[in-house]
Amino acid sequence: MDAVLVSTAVVAIAEIGDKTQLLALLLAARFRRPFPIVFGIFFATLANHALAAWAGTAVAAWIGGDGLRWVLGLSFLAMAVWIMSPDKACDKPGMSDAFGPFLTTLVAFFLVEIGDKTQIATVALAARFDSLVLVTVGTTLGIMIANVPAVFLGGAMATRLPLRLIHGIAAAIFAVMGILMLIDTQSLFAGF
Repeated sequence: MDAVLVSTAVVAIAEIGDKTQLLALLLAARFRRPFPIVFGIFFATLANHALAAWAGTAVAAWIGGDGLRWVLGLSFLAMAVWIMSPDKACDKPGMSDAFGPFLTTLVAFFLVEIGDKTQIATVALAARFDSLVLVTVGTTLGIMIANVPAVFLGGAMATRLPLRLIHGIAAAIFAVMGILMLIDTQSLFAGF
């Protein structure tokens, strides 16, 4: 259950102000049909993060042990630094209105999420928790928590959130996770 809770919290916080959230705002303004956009976000994220979680569990099985601990610790610290540089909005999703809101959202979200902070975080979280399903559920839920309000509330929400503070909180969470991985807390407390 920790895998779901941690994955949800970390990704929901990291997603605020992310380019995919900005894409959700753009799609909502463009199509003005929130439900197909929400479903497109859900299915695109589920597919993208399932692949990312699969990669994370494969990396965990391949590297294993102390090597995995160092890779994860450094990855979480890198995420802490990366999260402090918020993404910029894309001009347009790039697909014509002929595709409609669902298909446009599905394809645009899947493609924009490739190499995104939350996808990389999904790889690291899946390697950390060694649970493809629970991490995929958690990260997808985190994306939905951050993006569904953006779709329904639009620009009013985006201008009122203290993005720098939110990004700082997300960066701190990743930094703590990275430090804990690097100091090997299991060995630290083995004598107690």
